[in-house]
Amino acid sequence: MNIKSLLLGSAAALIAVSGARAADAVTVAEPEPAEYVKICDVYGSGYFYIPGTETCLRIGGYVRYDIGAGDVGSFDGATSADVEDGGSNDTWFKHARFALKTWTGQETELGTLKTYTETRFNFQNNNRDAGAVGALNPAGNGDTVSLNFAWIQLGGLRVGKDESAFNTFIGYAGNVIQDTLVPYGDFDTNVIQYYFDAGNGFSAVISLEEGAGDGTFGDYGVGTIDSYVPHVVGGVKWTQGWGAITGVVAYDSNYEEVATKVRLDVNVNDAISLFIIGGYGTDDNLTDPTYTFPAGGRGFYKQWDGNWAVWGGGTYKFNEKTSFNAQVSYDEGENLGIAANIAYDVVPGLTITAEVDYVNAGKIGDPDTLGSNHNWTGISAGDDDAIGGMLRFQRSF
Repeated sequence: MNIKSLLLGSAAALIAVSGARAADAVTVAEPEPAEYVKICDVYGSGYFYIPGTETCLRIGGYVRYDIGAGDVGSFDGATSADVEDGGSNDTWFKHARFALKTWTGQETELGTLKTYTETRFNFQNNNRDAGAVGALNPAGNGDTVSLNFAWIQLGGLRVGKDESAFNTFIGYAGNVIQDTLVPYGDFDTNVIQYYFDAGNGFSAVISLEEGAGDGTFGDYGVGTIDSYVPHVVGGVKWTQGWGAITGVVAYDSNYEEVATKVRLDVNVNDAISLFIIGGYGTDDNLTDPTYTFPAGGRGFYKQWDGNWAVWGGGTYKFNEKTSFNAQVSYDEGENLGIAANIAYDVVPGLTITAEVDYVNAGKIGDPDTLGSNHNWTGISAGDDDAIGGMLRFQRSF
């Protein structure tokens, strides 16, 4: 009995000790609920709320690879030096780009607060040799990093780095790669703009701009404003289901000249869309038929030759994946540009575009007048036309 009592007592003691230790055990805290990214569909697809804020963010961009071929020094081709005799040979033009874009949006008591940025990283083979026509066969935007857009907009007021409203408000030209064979205005500029949208199809813009570039030959811009007086652009637009009518007028404060463009867009049906742009600009103070920078220039807005120019073209969609795009442009200087391509969406987000471009240059064919169109890079003096082509692969996201 004594042994039995001893065993029962020992078991009771062990249970008591175990219970005491269990009471003293560390309690593991409950995990905090995870804060998942929330979708923000107020501003369109792809936006999400930045955690802990009321700001919606979208991140996107594209990766692009261009392969070009064409006449010596043409807009689509390149030249290289022969390693044996030093001569000039035609060769491929290759260009790769990564563009990173961001959008933000947030509602405030003063209206929607938005931002947009786009940064481009470029790599290019930069083929160029002594056989080319010097600065007329530039390295382009080869191995560069550029901030192409960086603006803030509150309500209708926008400030920052943008492209000129002379182009953005009226719309760029056709859906072709080389849409500036006859140029329709310069692009990069700092802006102070105000946009008005009546909500019934009528909209307007007023833009104070500064231009870009230093006015040298290599940098074909005509420089920024030369005093405190800005360039001024104004525009109005009427948009309906059938298309749109848009007009813009620009005052170039450097040369005290005026340029204007009027555009008509027509949606013929679900497959066919057409456009035509007419441009006219004064040139009494534009003393540059031959690129005499910085004393003369094309002006920041009237980049075409002569007073008037016209651009027209359209898009035909064969199906959801394939479209045909074409553009024809011509100016008073008898400069003709033709571009046409087939764009095919291999899978959503990946597009392959095959394009052929042709230029018949008016004044640029004169050896004594190397021309006023900076886009015709390297049409040799004495030539009057060039043909080239490009194959573009682009993954957009």
